[in-house]
Amino acid sequence: MRNQAILLFFTFLLFLGGCSEKESNSETKQKNIQEEKAEEQVDKVENESLTESDIFKGLPEIPMTTLGVVDQVPGKYANQTVFQDGVTEKVKEEIKDIPPLPENPTEQEYKAYFKYIYSLAANDFQDPDDLVKKWEFSMFGSSDLNDPKYQFKDNYNVEIILDSSGSMGAVVDGKTQMQLAKEAINEFVGSLPEDVNISLRVYGHKGTGDESDKQKSCSSIEQVYGFEKYKSAAFNAALEQFQPSGWTPIAKSLEESFESFKKYDQKTNSNLIYLVSDGIETCNGDPLKIAEEFADSNVSPIINVIGFNVDSQAQKQLKGIANSSNGIYTTVGNKEQLTNEFDRAQEVLLRWESWKENALIDLESQDLDNKLDISVYSNDWNFLKEDQSLRINEILTLLREQGKINFDNEEELQRRSSDVMEVINKAYDEIVNDLNSTNKEGIESLKESINQKYNKQVE
Repeated sequence: MRNQAILLFFTFLLFLGGCSEKESNSETKQKNIQEEKAEEQVDKVENESLTESDIFKGLPEIPMTTLGVVDQVPGKYANQTVFQDGVTEKVKEEIKDIPPLPENPTEQEYKAYFKYIYSLAANDFQDPDDLVKKWEFSMFGSSDLNDPKYQFKDNYNVEIILDSSGSMGAVVDGKTQMQLAKEAINEFVGSLPEDVNISLRVYGHKGTGDESDKQKSCSSIEQVYGFEKYKSAAFNAALEQFQPSGWTPIAKSLEESFESFKKYDQKTNSNLIYLVSDGIETCNGDPLKIAEEFADSNVSPIINVIGFNVDSQAQKQLKGIANSSNGIYTTVGNKEQLTNEFDRAQEVLLRWESWKENALIDLESQDLDNKLDISVYSNDWNFLKEDQSLRINEILTLLREQGKINFDNEEELQRRSSDVMEVINKAYDEIVNDLNSTNKEGIESLKESINQKYNKQVE
């Protein structure tokens, strides 16, 4: 009996142990399920934070066509080498808050990541239409096929509107943008024909950039040299009397320029304006509206605009001002580029000097000049393409060093960069072919027009 009791007791213990083990296994299984769900939830949150992060919102699309390349918005670090003193630190700070790519990124995540990188690295490829406008401007006075504003008149009036807002104090190549602009302007006007009437208008030179000075600065636009023949001492004195200081009233400046030009009807006057600015309108005006009214008036000026180290927002506005009068917009980053733009106007004005004796231009020379322009355009395009590709790779290196991406991610993102390079190469071929065709057709058409007009064989 005693042995049966002991056997029964051990059987009971075995039964309890089995139940306990089952319960333990059940608890472990349940715990594992909960942990898996938690991990899935974390992964879901991380994926959502990557694609839905504010960092990835509102980014420009990656260009897929020729028009897309030409219209692409320049990146924050366009034309800058990432691996150089000052820039490296800025880019590292820029990318430190970007979420890291997950271990196995989705297509959507790769796309968002590359768009972000591209938005930092993209360069500004010159619009070929701007080059064609420069050709038209260079052929000023050559034919009755041109708009009347492009025909030489007995009088020539040139006004330079110079931005003297505080941002023009930025230093480039050891000098402020204002100093570089003044030097280029002085060289330009000093080489013009003596019969040209010159005006210099300035804005942003009074007050400060503080909100309390906004009204004063926005209303202080001054014609410091007013439609006179060039006199070195007087012009230099006018040019040196102001320094970069306040706000940017572009619209009001064009409005006051319009008033001054009203006495110079395009029937007897060729009217040219150069607006040099490094920023967007900041005085609540509408410069595009004023520019359109100006262009459609009896004055009918050509408004050429030079953007000095401008961002994408300012570039869009300044280009719109130039387009309103079929003028030329150009972005420049240093004095040499600024001087090149003034040189084109100088060549036209020197031709005007001899126009009264000979109404025809040397078309063969113009053809060669245009071909040289295409060559320069091609070289610039290829430089920008390679420069942009290098900058993307530099940013990828920094992202990998910060642990945001791994080597596999970097390889995939480089592949996407190569895909964009193919689009840019295709755009290059298309544009250069079109420019060559446009030049050839334009010169031939002009020759025919002159031959008919003057009953003279032009070879």
